[in-house]
Amino acid sequence: MLDELRRIVTEVAQSVDLRSALDLIARRVKDALSVDVCSVYVLIHPEADQKSRLVMQATEGLNQAMVGTVSLALNEGLVGLVARRAELVNLENAPDHPAFKFVSDIGEEFYHGFLGVPIIYRGDVLGVLVVQSREQRRFSSDQESFLVTLASQLASGIRQAQVSGELSQSQSITPQWSAAVTARGLPGSPGVVFGIAVSVLDVVDLEQVIDRVTRDPAAEWIVLMAAVQAVRAEFTQLKQDFAKASGNEDENILFDAFILMLSSGSLLDSLESRVNNGQSASAALRDAVREHTAVFEKMSDPYLRERAQDIRDLGSRVLAKLQARTHGERQWPERIVLIGRDLSASHLAEIPTDRLVGIVSSTGSGSSHLAILARALGIPAAMGVADLPISQLNDQEVVVDGYRGLLIVRPAGPYRQELLRLAQEETELTAELTSLRDLPAETTDGVKIGLHVNIGLLADMAPSKTVGAEGIGLYRTEVPFQIRKQFPGEAEQTLIYREALEAFRGRSVVLRTLDVGGDKPLSYFPIKEDNPFLGWRGIRLVLDHPEIFLTQIRAMLKASLGLDNLSILLPMIGSVDELQTAKEYIEQAFLELREEGEPVAPPRIGVMIEVPSAVYQIEYIAAMVDFLSIGTNDLTQYILAIDRNNERVAARYDALHPAVLRAIVDVVDAAHILGREITVCGELAGDPMGAVLLLGMGIDILSMSAGSLPRIKWVIRSFTHSDARKLLNDALSCHRPGDIRQMLYHALTERGLGGLVRAGR
Repeated sequence: MLDELRRIVTEVAQSVDLRSALDLIARRVKDALSVDVCSVYVLIHPEADQKSRLVMQATEGLNQAMVGTVSLALNEGLVGLVARRAELVNLENAPDHPAFKFVSDIGEEFYHGFLGVPIIYRGDVLGVLVVQSREQRRFSSDQESFLVTLASQLASGIRQAQVSGELSQSQSITPQWSAAVTARGLPGSPGVVFGIAVSVLDVVDLEQVIDRVTRDPAAEWIVLMAAVQAVRAEFTQLKQDFAKASGNEDENILFDAFILMLSSGSLLDSLESRVNNGQSASAALRDAVREHTAVFEKMSDPYLRERAQDIRDLGSRVLAKLQARTHGERQWPERIVLIGRDLSASHLAEIPTDRLVGIVSSTGSGSSHLAILARALGIPAAMGVADLPISQLNDQEVVVDGYRGLLIVRPAGPYRQELLRLAQEETELTAELTSLRDLPAETTDGVKIGLHVNIGLLADMAPSKTVGAEGIGLYRTEVPFQIRKQFPGEAEQTLIYREALEAFRGRSVVLRTLDVGGDKPLSYFPIKEDNPFLGWRGIRLVLDHPEIFLTQIRAMLKASLGLDNLSILLPMIGSVDELQTAKEYIEQAFLELREEGEPVAPPRIGVMIEVPSAVYQIEYIAAMVDFLSIGTNDLTQYILAIDRNNERVAARYDALHPAVLRAIVDVVDAAHILGREITVCGELAGDPMGAVLLLGMGIDILSMSAGSLPRIKWVIRSFTHSDARKLLNDALSCHRPGDIRQMLYHALTERGLGGLVRAGR
């Protein structure tokens, strides 16, 4: 049974669409379990005024003509019982059960044995997988496990079909059941925005090819054949090179087979037919490869089954040539919502950022690097929206709700009008906040707090000035490294840092040393680790590569000549030894430049407190530096032992957790005892709820993205310091972050600030 299960899972994965997958499961399961019926029901969510219904989408054994027509409410029949309970139901004689409902015209009156398992995706019931037998029988535990495993495999496919619209487009589904589909993730960057989805595919992957209809099949065929010919030429050359190296041309059979497939035969015929029918070159290649690999996958001979992978590799080679030829030819919509799996700063650099209005990532969380960049740009973002059919969303109208982490696909009717209203109110709120630009960040009882900005690109400088930032609290120097193809040299870095220091002449500028690793990779300096967030990153990496660290420190010092507003911030310090070594390198760079005749000034040196060990040695660390800056993103991650980029657990990541708040309070108290300036540069500083508590703690400076600064200034000007202190004390007496959030939500809404933490005024 295990072998049969593997075979079915493999075939389902190769199915060209959900309809084929459902039909295949119905056939294969009926045979594998020796039952008389196998059916699949999918839960369809209608418009707001109608109830969800379970629609039969596939069956083997019942009346095929009723597929797409038969439907059950969640309170109807045994199928509804399975969905309602979200657990399997195994009955020896189904008609005896009180929930049994006879449905005419599908021919199930003669069946007694019943086993139904729910199809569940992340806690949401998507449908029910059912098997039935004529005789009275109770299905075994092995058969239950078999069906449960298949249902779990099917869940992701159904979810993707819902989001892509594949289910709504099916002719077998009653039109009024079609509706907007909402995919839920995690809040990334606040705001509500409409746009057109633009899919980003990170690798040469046939399964991620974007569907596109061509208006000129002849031109598309020319492009496809050019790619095919280029790959054929590569294999011809490889054959010749291999023959020379081995001295035996008889071993070139595989190359001959590839060359033959790319010269004539069924693969090329399939490609030509698909292009002539209006498919793009890439989509035609994807479907033709699927068709041919499916044939090999079904063969019993192991050697022949393995040839399916050869065909996939062949298709990937052709796809790489196609992508190289078409790169840069894309027509961009006016309002872009970028959707991808592992989006990074480099992806943002590839599109016209003046058209970028939203970001959706199927990985990550609100504290991942991409979400931080989105907030810096003032762009709504939803993170961790997993299992998105990314290629199929391309060019569809979508809405991003960054407050709730939602992607809404194809909104229509009254729902669309409501979303338009919320988006308009969001625009109005942003416009109103600009009036605060020249006002001080001062509480109603006269306590001032510094508001600085976090930046990563020089392009962030202009918006930072327009919102009234008093300085740069964190310049992420890794971003210029990430968008280049090699390490920038000393001269290049000097120019970059000089521009930031010049832009805020007379005001503090904090440059953080290179902080890569974890979720901030460098393409030209790959780091492969089992647990990168606990590995070689931040200060650990640069101390092992002093040539990188010294070059950067020299560039920073030279950039500050005549300005004297430089502060250097050291990330990921976990011990006194690391801090001491880093300070010695900074002193070395300073003395080298002085010896070279450069009149550089000694910089202020600070440490990011983001590792728990630093919290417990805070008195010693604070005594060795000029200032402290709390990085709440990593500090929260390490205190709670939660990978903030893992969408499975990211919902449990919460910087308002009582343990995190107590750690921050301890750091602030130690800094003040020693007379050290204390900043919070993590994302908690730009969170209206977090800002209230940080105000109550007595933080000197809050540093955040430019887009968040006006919102936080509004919060500070709406509270007294004593009110914030009282809310902090109340928060510290709570045991659950949810209770803290509820308390702060009420405090904000009472002061008319509810629009800062949810959509709508």
